Amino acid sequence: MALIKVLGNWGEGSWKRCPQSTISGRSRRMSGDKEKKMGKKKSVTIFGYPLSIFFIVVNEFCERFSYYGMRAVLVLYFKYFLKWDDDFSTTIYHTFVALCYLSPILGAIIADSWLGKFKTIVYLSIVYAAGQVIMAVSAIHDITDGNKDGTPDNMTFHIALSMVGLLLIALGTGGIKPCVAAFGGDQFSEDQDKQRSTFFSIFYLSINAGSLLSTKCGIHTQQQCYSLAFGVPAALMVVALIVFIVGSGMYNKTAPSGNIMVKVCRCIFFAIGNRFRNRSSQIPKRKHWLDWAEEKYDKLLIAQVKMVLKVLFLYIPLPMFWALFDQQGSRWTLQATTMNGNFGLMVIQPDQMQTVNPILILIMVPVMDFIIYPLISKCKLNFTPLRRMTVGMFLAALAFVAAALVQLQIDATLPNFPSRTEQQAKFINMVDRPINILAGEHQFPLQAFQGNEDYHTFDLSFDLTIDHGSPNLIHLPKGTRSTIVIVEEAGIMTTMQFGDVLAKPDEGANAIRFFNGLGTNLNITVGQKSFGNVGSKNMSKYVDVPQGTAEFLIKNATGNTCVYSQELGFGSSYTLIIPPTLKLEENCGQNITKVADIKANSIHMAWQIPQYFLMTSGEVVFSVTGLEFSYSQAPSNMKSVLQAGWLLTVAVGNIIVLIVAEAATLRDQWAEYILFAALLVSVCIVFAIKAYFYEYIDPVKIEADFTNLEPEDEKKNFEMTKKDMVEHHNEKRRRSSNSSFDKDKTPQTNF
Repeated sequence: MALIKVLGNWGEGSWKRCPQSTISGRSRRMSGDKEKKMGKKKSVTIFGYPLSIFFIVVNEFCERFSYYGMRAVLVLYFKYFLKWDDDFSTTIYHTFVALCYLSPILGAIIADSWLGKFKTIVYLSIVYAAGQVIMAVSAIHDITDGNKDGTPDNMTFHIALSMVGLLLIALGTGGIKPCVAAFGGDQFSEDQDKQRSTFFSIFYLSINAGSLLSTKCGIHTQQQCYSLAFGVPAALMVVALIVFIVGSGMYNKTAPSGNIMVKVCRCIFFAIGNRFRNRSSQIPKRKHWLDWAEEKYDKLLIAQVKMVLKVLFLYIPLPMFWALFDQQGSRWTLQATTMNGNFGLMVIQPDQMQTVNPILILIMVPVMDFIIYPLISKCKLNFTPLRRMTVGMFLAALAFVAAALVQLQIDATLPNFPSRTEQQAKFINMVDRPINILAGEHQFPLQAFQGNEDYHTFDLSFDLTIDHGSPNLIHLPKGTRSTIVIVEEAGIMTTMQFGDVLAKPDEGANAIRFFNGLGTNLNITVGQKSFGNVGSKNMSKYVDVPQGTAEFLIKNATGNTCVYSQELGFGSSYTLIIPPTLKLEENCGQNITKVADIKANSIHMAWQIPQYFLMTSGEVVFSVTGLEFSYSQAPSNMKSVLQAGWLLTVAVGNIIVLIVAEAATLRDQWAEYILFAALLVSVCIVFAIKAYFYEYIDPVKIEADFTNLEPEDEKKNFEMTKKDMVEHHNEKRRRSSNSSFDKDKTPQTNF
């Protein structure tokens, strides 16, 4: 045991001090001999799986619960607590998400170069938890609410705290992303490929289980207690950290291999420069352009760089998949706002349709692993990882074709809103007799206390003639919808104009307003929402009312009340007419007339399930396989770097969405869906061609081939080690020099 401890401490120290080139020398042979004699660290197993991976899976579940639980209320926090508008809230939100997927590069460098995966996960998890706590503190309005009115007095303080918290969270969650999956893979021995493959599926299941439960258990209160909404995820992150640390003694911890990223970059640039200097046709060509680095770098490092670049080159088309996948939370959710979410036993809100994805993930991953893949194998089909990923991309494209077909059906039911040069109007007759209306070229009758259901479109101002009276010129703002109410005062017909909604209400709500035809002011409420004090012969404001049976309480100044009930669907807008003949008494609602400004959604949300099924199926065969592929094709000292490269494709995918959406400027949403599907199919073809020519490698075998070096390589490694140690020593001397040291003097180092 003492020998094991000495060798372990020596190995960790040497990896930290020595550059990559020294691995191929005597120290590499010593570590290789050590591994042959001692083997990989033995751990307790359950059903053939190391016990340590269960701590990693639980840690990932808690971390994902924490992340998605915080993210679920983030935009609401920006809008309602920090008082930002929708556009700015959305911009900051997507900036935060992008940073979460860009920071894995930093985490990978730290893990593979200095701290190792275990310490990187622990330290950045502490940063992560601190960020969650800071976010919870930033949402406590009492900190700066001196007058106790429920509104912070120093909003700048809360904004600064929240930005610091989000920055720490982005660094934490992004920094540990590439490390956790790779660290889990490190727990398996080389003869446990099947178990390792199943682990990545279980690992992905834990991600989606945490996402699903955090969405279902999210805190949404009328009091908008954001400090509690952020505090619960903060507590879960602390639990995740504790669970991970508890399993410390069971983990196989791979020591970091020095500043590998710097060496990789130097190797690449040296090879390019050396090839440029030797571009003469008389100089013999080499098999690979990276072989031009052999004058300075050892063959093992060059081989490892070749492996990494080979996979990264294969990754180039992958961001397009994520460009489509991440629109589930944006475009598809917006699509759901124009659909009917009444499933009978339950009512699904538009944002809740996103839970279909993690639910299907929990079902599809076991189905794929234990049914589909074994059946394909029995059919003697070589369903390689890259072929799986190609199929996944094609399924995602089909999902967007399905979304486009659904959108076409929705568009057929949507109102025809005016363009920027048009104006639309409808009319309400508040006269106690039928009237005939001539508006421009449109002629129609209107019954007493009724309104026409359809809007009339006008390109210019128009003449309005009521019965046989004199025409009145009507001016309406361009690009708007208006309601023109016709009233009679002292025998004279007059008109009143009111602006109408120009889009479906948000989140499937119903925009309701009242026109008060009585001769007295009315106070109208629905639940805890108020329409305000509605004046006589005046229109109330719009109030968003959720789906279901709405009961409106109408009360006059003397206390007389009337209750009017209406069954509301999703995404409608109504003007409710209170006639002058209404008496505030029981059953008075029979005399109230409703006029539809926008009809309720008629296409059911269930039609989105096929596109979610296709997208989730594509995700299972693409994303889970991609995680495993990234690990299996990565050199032993660059696994986290390659995992970070995989996550970087997600960030690039989100950027593609912004670019395409802005550049395309397509008016029809279905056309944009088809555009994205076509782009992904094109990229899928390119990826399939690249995958066809890709040769799978065994990094362990390739690295083992370089264990026994030739004498000249041994000498090269020694010279590189000497040079690196001189540079490291000189840098250390420069940092520790005081102000009296002669900066022009070069310190001498003897070896």
